Amino acid sequence: MRAVQLTQIGEPLEDADVPIPEIGPANVLIRVAAAGICHSDAHYRAGISKIDYLPLTLGHEIAGRVEQIGSDVANVSVGDRVCVHYLVHCGTCEFCVRGLEQFCRSAQMIGKHRDGGYAEFIRVPCANAFPLPDEIPFEVGAIIMCSSATALHALNKARLKAGESVAIFGFGGLGFSALQLARALGCGQIYVVEINPAKLATAASMGAIAIDARTADPVEQIKTATAGRGVDIALELIGSAKAMRQAVLCLGTLGRAALVGLTAESMSVFPYTKLINKEVEIIGVSDHLATELPALVEFARSGKLCFPPDVLRIVDLDAPQINAALDSLQDSIDHVRTVIVPR
Repeated sequence: MRAVQLTQIGEPLEDADVPIPEIGPANVLIRVAAAGICHSDAHYRAGISKIDYLPLTLGHEIAGRVEQIGSDVANVSVGDRVCVHYLVHCGTCEFCVRGLEQFCRSAQMIGKHRDGGYAEFIRVPCANAFPLPDEIPFEVGAIIMCSSATALHALNKARLKAGESVAIFGFGGLGFSALQLARALGCGQIYVVEINPAKLATAASMGAIAIDARTADPVEQIKTATAGRGVDIALELIGSAKAMRQAVLCLGTLGRAALVGLTAESMSVFPYTKLINKEVEIIGVSDHLATELPALVEFARSGKLCFPPDVLRIVDLDAPQINAALDSLQDSIDHVRTVIVPR
């Protein structure tokens, strides 16, 4: 089968011809119909995030049809449309039994610790295959398995309640999903902090108050817009220590800042006036949970979470096209996600 693989850190991905994976009793073989290109993939290619072995087929946002099933598989059948939970976990450690598989002692991320979806086929445990309703295009089914799922987990961790205001820092795939999911959960006013004019315009067209971080301090803009009160929830989705600090500083009394983006930088906040005096919380957000995926899929099926064709870019299962898409992630791209559709 065709695949696109990382063969050397810091170098472009390469086209490869590799064997179709053989499945075991509890596995399913999926013919990949769509695979999203995530910023994490650019980090793997660059060596920012450590890879254990090479060559490696990247890709953790995956949807397709079941091609084969193992003898013990009962949850899906051949021909079923499915999307893939990207974290393979043991199911028996203390975290797995509590439904917190992102902390599994032996967890493996698809597309990082094991071969992913930049290929014509992928083998996954049957527990990682979730039904994808006919109403959801494969391209959308793929990308909601990462950016949308993590956005939903962030909102859940922040304990969003109906009517609460939300500030979203960053309007890429995560932010685009977070705005819609916050609305679906009954939030109040939403503020979107961005520097990309096209994304600010999109956020405004979706009913959010656009905060242009290029023109003035976004914290002051949010405080002005809220008559000095601040917001109840802030989501940092960029991976910037500066934006993380701003997410904390824009909170009102009892506010919660959920930090999702990845950075090696540190941030400083004066604890008494900014945290203690207001009982503000800073919450770390790691990945998402399998138990959250059925609700997420239902949001997409019902149209509460959608990705119109104009916010996506489609490329072939082709190394030059995929490398170009990964290169573009170094800048602030206007579209939400690039998706591989094998032809």
